[in-house]
Amino acid sequence: MAYPQLDLEHVTGPQVKMVTNYGDIVIQLFPEQAPKTVENFIGLSEKGYYKDVIFHRVISDFMVQSGDPTGSGMGGESLWGDSFEDEFSPELFNIRGALSMANSGPATNGSQFFIVQNSNVPEQMVNQLKDANYPEEAITEYQKGGTPWLDFHHTVFGQVISGMDIVDKIANAKTAMQDKPVEPIVIENMIVTK
Repeated sequence: MAYPQLDLEHVTGPQVKMVTNYGDIVIQLFPEQAPKTVENFIGLSEKGYYKDVIFHRVISDFMVQSGDPTGSGMGGESLWGDSFEDEFSPELFNIRGALSMANSGPATNGSQFFIVQNSNVPEQMVNQLKDANYPEEAITEYQKGGTPWLDFHHTVFGQVISGMDIVDKIANAKTAMQDKPVEPIVIENMIVTK
């Protein structure tokens, strides 16, 4: 089985450059493993849906979340208006740098997404992955960080290929109520290249 996140130099297909007021984050998308999710993300990006949207929830050693035009964490809708189903792939994981869909339960995907920032998976959890028959390659990668407890609960559909330092900077921003940054962290543009 191929694991595209672990072999990024050989992956082709669409990428998106997320231009933020903290710097640029470039993400490789995986339409083969998550076709509808990637179509949704590209479609929303191309129509300017994410322009001037803030990161409304950032938690250091966990993830940074955006994609809600209301900035409340309660809004946003998919390219088609309705929420859509999950696309879980045994080839993709919530490793550090993964781009995943935020949701409020099964089949509730809309426009919100997060980037996994955690760089410390406890040894006990790594051992649980072995017991759960995770592939050796994924276990090795999880030793560098990630959120394995989100696997098969949140659709992974991309991986940061440059700008992880920007993700870390965003994750460490000062926050107030509900993990919202005190100073707005803004997506200024999303540039899709295919």
